[in-house]
Amino acid sequence: MGMDINLKKLKKNAFRYSKVRGETASRVRIPGAGIKMEDMDAVNKELQLIIDDSGVNQEEFEGGYPAAGTRNVVACPGKRLCPFGCYDTTDFARKMDKLIFPNNLHMKVAFTGCSNDCGKVRMNDFGIIGMTEPQYDPDRCVGCEQCVKYCNKRSVGALKVVNGKIERDTNLCIGCGVCVTYCPTRAWTRSKEHYFRLVILGRTGKQNPRLAEDFIKWADEESILKIVKNCYAFAEEYIDKEAIEGKEHIGYICDRAGFETFCKYVMEGVELPDKAEVATRVYWGGKRYDRSNNLK
Repeated sequence: MGMDINLKKLKKNAFRYSKVRGETASRVRIPGAGIKMEDMDAVNKELQLIIDDSGVNQEEFEGGYPAAGTRNVVACPGKRLCPFGCYDTTDFARKMDKLIFPNNLHMKVAFTGCSNDCGKVRMNDFGIIGMTEPQYDPDRCVGCEQCVKYCNKRSVGALKVVNGKIERDTNLCIGCGVCVTYCPTRAWTRSKEHYFRLVILGRTGKQNPRLAEDFIKWADEESILKIVKNCYAFAEEYIDKEAIEGKEHIGYICDRAGFETFCKYVMEGVELPDKAEVATRVYWGGKRYDRSNNLK
């Protein structure tokens, strides 16, 4: 991609920015297509070529994927491609996939590189949002205020100028890294440590769809892996025994068993870093449908 490329035209043509100079990425559109029942065995055989490279656990080879309750772990491109990505989403997602799949319990886990949330992780049982702790080098700062401008424009306005240098409101900062992306002199850099915002128990559905809410900020990778793995024991214990093939949203199970019980299970053996902030109570919003047909 040359420097004379029309970026507006590029975006309209379903391409996006890349942190790799001279490269772009395409948002590929693949309209859905049906598979005939009689072709399932042949499709499974072709899928085996992909499964072999993915490390999926299988009891029966060429039989396709062995479980469908736990959905595909989803991840945005992350820092491998995106200039806003705070971590390698693909690497983390693969670790999670190996840990929780295959399993027939209904679970959705998604990863996104930053708080832009291109992966729409707040519609999942567990959403992992990349964070960074911006590191400021005043000796490299030239006072151009690009970071302040873009933090106000594209984030939460956590930066201000004090005596010609930049101050960051640590209580307001969400660790998005916008300041790092737009600083022309590398006065701002990402922390060597990777941090994550863990949001929990979002869902779609007919009765009460809702967005996931913040559970832990400044979490570490190991803790998140343990929390999600522990949730399976919680679901096994408290799931509605009449749920068809284990298909019950974890949020409904939590609503019934109680948030304290959910926390007791998922935090078993978890040792969070000192920087982590944990919500002592989580409240979800969402649409509650009145089924009485007597709406005023």
